[in-house]
This record gives sequence, C-alpha cells and structure tokens, in this order.
Amino acid sequence: MLEVTELFSSLQGEGPFAGKPAVFVRLSRCLPPLCPWCDTAFAWQPGTMMEVDDLVEQIIGHGCNFVVITGGEPFLQWSTGLQCLEETLVDKGCFVQYETSGKVSLPEQSKGFIVCSPKYLDAMWHFAGTNCSVVDAFKFVVENDFQMVDDFVAAWKIPAEKVWIMPQGATREAQLKNFETIWRYCVERGFTFSPRLHILAFDNKNGV
Repeated sequence: MLEVTELFSSLQGEGPFAGKPAVFVRLSRCLPPLCPWCDTAFAWQPGTMMEVDDLVEQIIGHGCNFVVITGGEPFLQWSTGLQCLEETLVDKGCFVQYETSGKVSLPEQSKGFIVCSPKYLDAMWHFAGTNCSVVDAFKFVVENDFQMVDDFVAAWKIPAEKVWIMPQGATREAQLKNFETIWRYCVERGFTFSPRLHILAFDNKNGV
C-alpha cells in the first residue's frame, strides 16, 4: 500500500528532464524539519491509501512511460510499497524518475533516476548522504545563498555536471526576481541552470 496525495499527467517542469511529458505520482508525508517555502505543503497531510496494482493501472492509463515519483518525501514509503511500484513500472517499460530531499537514506537497489534537492534549514544541510553516489543529479533551490551550495558541492565532491541550480520562489514573480543572478552563477561554476517551467507557466497553481 502507498499513501498518495495526487496523480496527474503534465510536463516535467524542472531539472534534467525539464519539458518532458510525464505522469506525476505525489506521495504523502515528509520528514521534519519542513521547508517554510515549500510549494507542495499540502503533501505533508495524510493522503489516500492505494494498492500498488491500482496505482500502476492508473499510471499506465495515462499513456506515458515517463513517471515522476515525488512528494512529500517519496522514499519514506520505499519499504511499504514504493519498491514494488518501481519494480512493476520498470517491468512494464517505464522510466522512473524520483524527486527527493535526501533527508532519508536512498536505496542503492533502486533502478530509478534519482534527482536530489538537499534542504538547508536551521543553519545546516539536512542530507543523509551515506550513499551519495546513487544520486544521478543534485538540484539546489537558491535565492542568494551561493556559498552554502559551493560548500555542499565541495564537501561531497559532486561534479559540476551533476548540479542543477533553480531560483527559489513559489510564484512567477519570485522566480523571475533572481534569474539573472543565478544564470551568471551557473556560468561561473559550470552548473546547469533550471527554471521551474510549471511556475513560469501557471504561477502558483497546483496539479499542473
């Protein structure tokens, strides 16, 4: 069984697969400390319990083989249904991409493409980090705290080609505010700039 907040089809709005058609599965619950700027805080609340087979049927019904599993923090449910969901989807020819905070240990046996967005809260990074090598891409939400990102990247020896930088902000106006500064930072560091396309297109509307 998996606790699900929502399921919908759209385009991936950010990161390495920005612009790609996808089916989104948003799993419920997250791990404290919770981010005050979170634009999907509704996923912190209890969701709907679903059997894996029923969830797979709904996903396949969208006719798209690119599946983004997000949250909340999806890996909180790895041992209670997520591993089974991933295995079933992969067997059916789907490509699975995860969006995770990295607050919990990431499963080395996962066959998904793991995009990790570490969170800096209470003057520290909240990142389990014990199996950093399983992360395929790191995504950092930044306003003007570039030194913190530089320190994290250096501490974990993350190659520049695995780093995506996104402007902080849950609205179109907030996103655009720091575009130029973050663009120049990415040029200087050799990082990849990632806008949040869904916010630029729909502002703070959910389910898109």
